[in-house]
Amino acid sequence: MIAPPAFAQAYPAKPVRIVIAFSAGGTTDILARSVAQKLGEQLKQSFVIDNKPGAGGNIGTESVVRSAPDGYTLIVNSVGPIAVNQTLYKNLSYDPLKDLVPIVQIADVPNVLVVHPSVPANSFEEFVAYAKANPGVLNYGSTGTGTSSHLSSYMLSKRIGTETTHVPYKGANALNDLLSGRLQFMFATIPSVIPHIRAGKLRALAVSSDKPSRSLPGVPTVAEKGFPGFAAGSWFGFFAPKGTPEPVVALINRTVNDILPSLEEQMIREGADPVGGSPAQFGQFTQREYEKWKIIVRDSGATPE
Repeated sequence: MIAPPAFAQAYPAKPVRIVIAFSAGGTTDILARSVAQKLGEQLKQSFVIDNKPGAGGNIGTESVVRSAPDGYTLIVNSVGPIAVNQTLYKNLSYDPLKDLVPIVQIADVPNVLVVHPSVPANSFEEFVAYAKANPGVLNYGSTGTGTSSHLSSYMLSKRIGTETTHVPYKGANALNDLLSGRLQFMFATIPSVIPHIRAGKLRALAVSSDKPSRSLPGVPTVAEKGFPGFAAGSWFGFFAPKGTPEPVVALINRTVNDILPSLEEQMIREGADPVGGSPAQFGQFTQREYEKWKIIVRDSGATPE
């Protein structure tokens, strides 16, 4: 029988598959590819991205849950499949918090409240005043019902105390309609909209994190602008099937922590804040996120499309 330390030293002896439960080109995919390349360089083995989109991330996530726990199948996943979908989808055949092992958080990616330039609001305060004065006028897009972009806008509208209309989309179509002016506002992940903010095509009014984003200096948080406790956004991290050997988990954790500083400048430029930390810290964080989003999803009445 191979002792765990010897197993850890031999790993990885062949290419490692990293499943992404979303399409290529999205935030999860971009972050995962950056880290996978560095992992390969550090561990002298290929880390191959395998996109398995569908059902709000459930298809790719379940495929990893059902995979052999040998360290050769990992997943980079996000807030939806881990913390939201268990409440949103009533008949999941697995529990992501129990059937996956948290390894390490890669990054925190706040949502940013962006408005089309036609909206007469140059600040968050002006946006709140306009929304209150014009109930039912503003339409907001999302990347799907129950996603963090949907629930962030739902939370804000409720806290403001005004009516806004949710228009769910799939993928990038919401952003396209926001850019064209068919939608008035949206909470979007910073990487997806930062080029348009810099180009003046969208106006950034506030971020959804509990502290300002290093990617958008000068943009305030929703919490500091009169809505204490408002925190909603996306985050990304590595998970493995339950039963994956602890030495493998420790090795991936240690290596990702080692390489994050070399990716920090790139990540911040693209809209993500590197995190890192231990498996235990990531596990505690995901549990807190589940408890938070469970209440919000139930309160919103969101159902899968």
